[in-house]
Amino acid sequence: TSFGALCTDFYVNHKLALKMDLPSERETVLHFLDRVRKAMPGMSRFRRYDGELALESSRKDAEYQWLALRRTSIRTGYVNPQSMADAYRFHRLILELAPYHLTLSPLDVDFIELMFGFDLECKDNHDEVVFEALIEGTPLGSLLKLPNAKIQDVQPAFGLTFGEEGDLQAYFEVKTRRRSRRGSSKRYRNEPISLLLTLRKYGPVEGFTEMQTVFDTLANHCETLATEQLIPDLLTPIARHITSSSA
Repeated sequence: TSFGALCTDFYVNHKLALKMDLPSERETVLHFLDRVRKAMPGMSRFRRYDGELALESSRKDAEYQWLALRRTSIRTGYVNPQSMADAYRFHRLILELAPYHLTLSPLDVDFIELMFGFDLECKDNHDEVVFEALIEGTPLGSLLKLPNAKIQDVQPAFGLTFGEEGDLQAYFEVKTRRRSRRGSSKRYRNEPISLLLTLRKYGPVEGFTEMQTVFDTLANHCETLATEQLIPDLLTPIARHITSSSA
């Protein structure tokens, strides 16, 4: 995608948050996952994590998909899609299958969330890169410039609410990788800086067909906010600083 061309990895994640627990019967869960596997043959790796059941395609490929069932949520992700249509088609498939195979009700929907993620490879100190790219030279930058002090944690996050009802929210986040208390980041030297754009629409929904409409609305908003806000105001300054510091 055009978004993927701007970063090391680009991914589109979706979350359906529920108010009640998902069914845990073995037959019900396996039948749902098997139906997903038939629609997406590459998703053949079934794994169990702490509090989560996951169905994944091979992560050896740069492009892969995953599905995670937790107690009160269904999460899906598509990493490095060839097109936005491919990613959206996958998430819509889960929205179509889940209500019938997992006996969901429209009353059960807490919120629907769509996230765009942009990973930037960075071998330098993540927090210093983000500080110098976004904050240095501002009043906040002056606040953090203290004698004999090193930048330790710079992960700005901002939330916005749209409309009078406040049921549509957007979040911009910059995620740097953890470091030790002494400031060492050697363990995470090959980890990326992640820029996240999350759109969340709270329920209720009248019916499951409305969830598809909500998804389309979130997708349109995400693409607009990514193109007009995140890329010029977050991604480009950080990417430019990574390039200049490693030159």
